[in-house]
Amino acid sequence: MTNNDILKKLRVALQLRDEQIVEVLALVDFRISKGEINNFFRNEDHPRYVECQDQILRNFLNGLVIYLRGTKENPKSPKDTLKKIEASKIKLSDKPSTKSDKIIIKEKKPKTESLSLKNKPSSKDKNTKLIKQDILKSTKFSNGTSKK
Repeated sequence: MTNNDILKKLRVALQLRDEQIVEVLALVDFRISKGEINNFFRNEDHPRYVECQDQILRNFLNGLVIYLRGTKENPKSPKDTLKKIEASKIKLSDKPSTKSDKIIIKEKKPKTESLSLKNKPSSKDKNTKLIKQDILKSTKFSNGTSKK
């Protein structure tokens, strides 16, 4: 099992978001961006995949202890911390609906009714030649020479 697997499993088990992982690492004075954290969670065949080093996992575990238990001077209960994490999440059923959630579909009318896709004859249709001739009658071709 790699360090990336351990990090993934802890993230899922504790239901941590990227921002919370950044906070946990900041507790032990280890600075890292959310983009770098996302690279640890990618598939191994992804071009931006980065292997999680021992130093990062060690700092994450030390920060996680402080995040859940607190410090010696200011201890706290891990259960209370996990309840706060779960309470801060928005459930899908409780999410208020917004106007941006609704999808509005506008129907477009064809510009010309004679050339719309519905009225277009199939290539097997015998009237195809007649329609092409009708279209070509209104078009003038000029090759530079006049015909008499």
